[in-house]
Parts: sequence; structure tokens; C-alpha cells
Amino acid sequence: MGGNAPFSSHKSGVRLSVRLTPKARQAGVYGLALGADGAAYVKAGVSAPAEDGKANRALIKLLARALNLPASSMTIATGAAARHKSIQIVGDVAEIKKRLELFCGELEHE
Repeated sequence: MGGNAPFSSHKSGVRLSVRLTPKARQAGVYGLALGADGAAYVKAGVSAPAEDGKANRALIKLLARALNLPASSMTIATGAAARHKSIQIVGDVAEIKKRLELFCGELEHE
């Protein structure tokens, strides 16, 4: 990824950029990618459909498990009705960034 991380500090926490595939055959985090604009994002999929916020709730649960953070610390900041989303994670910024760096490092090496 060349130092281009899919997250950044934002207000009282960290914003994580995600591209979500609803109704995926296999739920999970698939890796990291770069958009046409050069911005990095996490590729993820959930089995839930994109209706009534089901896919968004499933994404929050998936990320909470992957990062070992409470789901209550995460909200969809932008893109609630789109595939590309920004997830706001509130809490200790240094700790969240540390977890995200480890998480993204593991994704890069898969």
C-alpha cells in the first residue's frame, strides 16, 4: 500500500474507509485496495442484504470482531446507502490506530 492507510484521525476517534459487498457468498474482510483516486480502503463483504440497514449492522459487527472493539464504538459516518463507507470509531485514538495498523498489516500480507 506504500504507506497509504485506509484510516485517519477524525474528531474524537478514527475514520476507516470501507467498500462493502452486501449479500456476499462468504462474509469477511477480503483485503486492502486502492480506489481510482489513490485512496486506500478495506474490502469487506457480509451475507446480509442492503435493506433496512441490515448490511451496515452486519459490517459493524464484522469490524468489531476483527478489531476486538465494542460495536457500540462504531457508526457509519458517511455512505450509509452506498458501497463506499466511512466508519467512525470513537475511543482512545492511539489504541484504535494501533489495532488498525496491525489489522491492515495482516491484510496486506494475506
